[in-house]
Formats: sequence, structure tokens, C-alpha cells
Amino acid sequence: MIFRLSPCLKGAAIIITLRDEQTGRGNHMTTSIRKHLPYTLTYYFAFILLGLTSAALGPALPNLAQQTSSALGEIGLIFTAASFGFLLGSLSVGRAYDRLPGNRLLAFSLLIASIGLALIPRIDQLWLLTGAVFLMGLGQGALDMGANLLLVWVHRARATPYLNGLHFFFGVGALSAPLLIAQSLLHTNSITPAFSLIALVPLPAVVYLMRLPSPSTPAQATQGDPRSVNLTLVALLSLVFALYVGAEVGFGNWIYTYAIELGLGNVASAAYLTSGFWGALMTGRLLIIPIAARFSPQRIILADFAGCLISLGLILWFPHSSWIMWLGALGLGLSMASIFPTLLAYAEQRMTLSGQATRWFFVGTGAGGMVLPWLMGQLFAQFGALSVMWAVLLDLTLGLTIFAVTLGLRIKKSISVYQD
Repeated sequence: MIFRLSPCLKGAAIIITLRDEQTGRGNHMTTSIRKHLPYTLTYYFAFILLGLTSAALGPALPNLAQQTSSALGEIGLIFTAASFGFLLGSLSVGRAYDRLPGNRLLAFSLLIASIGLALIPRIDQLWLLTGAVFLMGLGQGALDMGANLLLVWVHRARATPYLNGLHFFFGVGALSAPLLIAQSLLHTNSITPAFSLIALVPLPAVVYLMRLPSPSTPAQATQGDPRSVNLTLVALLSLVFALYVGAEVGFGNWIYTYAIELGLGNVASAAYLTSGFWGALMTGRLLIIPIAARFSPQRIILADFAGCLISLGLILWFPHSSWIMWLGALGLGLSMASIFPTLLAYAEQRMTLSGQATRWFFVGTGAGGMVLPWLMGQLFAQFGALSVMWAVLLDLTLGLTIFAVTLGLRIKKSISVYQD
């Protein structure tokens, strides 16, 4: 490899390897893991950047508002721009991943996201800043879809723990971003050093991905999978993805400003609270790896939604308690941790995940991340900080309801996953 793997990356690989070896699958399984290790770890490294870029905007929001002379309600537009870019990025590359070398597409996505991020602290006009954030979101959408899809193609039916590992590394990046920004503000009173450092992170992975052979698509590997896609199921799951991601992005980006507005912390402690949420998300995704081997995706998702609603209920019941705010944010992060990767695993059980089919899940992801954070900004400005938490609570309640509908859905009429 061109870049040195961190102990954290190696640790996750060892955990997954031990989990598979303990199931008694023997030397063949170990050989398969070693063969796929360069792919797995490279996609994990790429997802660190996705977490860094996704969590960077929230703590930087007051500085970006000052930088562009914008009101709080106006600067919230950048979340919409990021999510709109994410949506277009996901939609535009779906078929491309079925037809072109996936690793090169992923490298290009990393580069686009990094360029957009590097531009953000250097722009003093809101409309130009919105354009830079849109560019970053475009790369994020293609990166998110690509890494998830390629990892499923590498590991096939055994992808569930690896998907949770992938999203664990999203948490690593998301945890690190607020800490980097807090230190940058503390020592330089500027977000530019932190954003510049984050933009440099993916460059080794970009070079390596250009040289790494791309995994084969399901059609290439199986000469046509007999499973098919039910359009109703795809639509319902896309809505669940949209609602979940809207809640995650909205809470993660607004909790900083929420805490300051209600007097639950100062600039530093609000940044640490934001990192605490993303840290809990990261920890939950690591803890779920062995649990995913014992419980079905359906049970895990239902338990996750229950934990989310309990955590938000605590925050709303004791809105002026800083330690309850911390408890609720940590509980929400732990509960949210495995929803996204486990939803993908649940979908993989019921259909073949080609790029064409999977892109609609990420279109939902982009739409949810675009609408709810923007809506939270409007509610924040008009009705106060507590409206943010009520929006997240209602959002997740609706997501749980729709997921429950998919559990009882019978597949009747379907189309081929490879049909244009």
C-alpha cells in the first residue's frame, strides 16, 4: 500500500476476522478475508473523509455565517446545498458503477469532495459558499454510494459486519472533525487550518484507488442473479433512508447551535457535545459488528429506533439540563449507529444490490439530508431551539412506521435488477 494503515483500521479488520473465524468457517474464509483486505481497508479509509466532511459544517456554522455576513436562517441554506449535491451525486453515478471501474469512480469522488471542502473557508459570499458546499456534497454522494456498493460486491452475502465496520469509520471521521475545528479556533481563531488538513486526508487513497483493480459487479460475478427488485419495497426503504439520514444530519449539524442557544454550554463544550454524539455513533458501529452476527437486521433496526425515541424523549422532557442533553445525545448516537448499514443489509437480503437499484436509496439519503436540516433551520429561527428536537422526534417516528410496513410487505410484482 502507498499509505500506512492506522492501528484503528487494523483493529477493525482483526475484529471482523476473529468474528468470522469463530463461526468455524475454516481456512477458506481466512484466505477470502486476506484477499479482500486491501479493498475493505481502502474503503474504510475513504469513509473517514466522508465523516470528516459531513461533520465539519455544524461546528463551523457560526464562523461561516460571520465570514459571509449572513443570518443564522440564511446560512442554513448550505445544508440544503450539500444534500442537493449529495442527491445528484448518488443519482448520477448509479449506472456508472455498474459499467465503469468502481475504484476509479471512487477516487474521483474523493477528489471532488476534497476540493469543495478546501474552498469553503476561503469564500466570503454566501452564494459562492453554497456552490462550494454543493461541490463537496456532489463528491460525498458518489463516495457514500460507491463505498457501500463496492463493499457489498466484495463480500456479497457476508457483507453485514463489514458494512457496520465501514460506517464505524464514518464515525471516526465525524468524531474528529469538531475536535479539529475546536482546536483550530482555539489556536488560530480560524477554521481554515482544520478544513485544509481535512482536505488533504484523502490524497493517498485517491492515488491507491487508481491502481487497485475494481471488484466485479453482481452480474459479472454470477451471470445474472435470479433475485429481483420490488419497486414498492425500494420506494419504502428509500423513504426510511431519507428520514433516518435527515435526522442524523440535522441533529449532528444543529446540536452545536442548539446547545449554545439554550445555554447548555459554551463554544468549546458545544463542540465537545457534537463530538460526543458522533463519537457515540462511531462506538455503536463498532459494537454492533459481533451483534450483527447473532441477530437479524429487522430486530436490530427496531431496537435502534426504540433507543432513538427514548433518547429524544429525555432531551425534550428535561430541555434545560446539560447532563440530560449529554445523555440524550450519546444515547441517540449509539441508537442511530447501525440503522444505515443494517438497512442496507436488510435490503440485500431481499434484492440484489446493483448500482441501478441502490442509487435510489442514496437519492433518498440525499433528499432527507437536504430537507430536514433546512426545515430545522427555519423552525429554529421562528419557534426556537426546542422545535429542532421535536422535528427529529417526529421524523424518526415516521421512519419507524414505514419500516414496520416493509416487514409485512409481500413481493408480488417485480422487475429485473439489471433491466434498463
